[in-house]
Amino acid sequence: MSRLPPASRHDATLLEITPDRGERFGTGLLSQAAAMIYTLLVVELLVLVTAGPGLVLPALLDRDVSNLPLAALCLLPAGPALSAAIYALHRRRLDLADLHPATAFVRGYRLNAVGALKVWGLWLLLITLNLAEPGVAQWIVIAVSTVWMLNALVITSLFVFRWRDVARLSAYLLIRSFGVTVGNACLIVVALAGIWLWSEAVLALAASLLVLALLGNARPLIGVVRKEFVR
Repeated sequence: MSRLPPASRHDATLLEITPDRGERFGTGLLSQAAAMIYTLLVVELLVLVTAGPGLVLPALLDRDVSNLPLAALCLLPAGPALSAAIYALHRRRLDLADLHPATAFVRGYRLNAVGALKVWGLWLLLITLNLAEPGVAQWIVIAVSTVWMLNALVITSLFVFRWRDVARLSAYLLIRSFGVTVGNACLIVVALAGIWLWSEAVLALAASLLVLALLGNARPLIGVVRKEFVR
């Protein structure tokens, strides 16, 4: 793959924990656990506030092909909300004295809403078209496009690239970071199992945990993008 033009990036500094935990309040193991739980709860609440209204109607609709376009339209706000959650959790801190998950979420939403809508909207369109007349080929497209969407959502949430470069890079990394692709496929299976066993509401209520798992799995991908495509 040809090298993409250099891209600027948001402040992507990961958490930094003071080595000597005894010198500062809020850096012990229990404090870190409390900080993580607090961050997850705040991000979850903000995801529900920003995307929740659009998630209610699809859950009430009959499982009929004719309802797919309406369901896709209702799900559009979920894209920017998930992007903001990725941004906020990527910048999470485990110091109780320095927690600002809501501020990070709002900033991520403001910076990435347009890019996330492009990624999420294209994916919803592909899902809608292929579920209209499902077959083997259509299910393959759905599976590949979903893994591609997860790559693209992470990239557009953490870096600044042109839309076409996000699309190309996300496709390239399906093979270049194959371990991430397999991990994302497993994450999709877990999400589908949650829907099958319970309902779509489970995904909404576990959004922050799923995003955290996505970020953990995507670390190699983020490293490749930062090292090879960002100056």
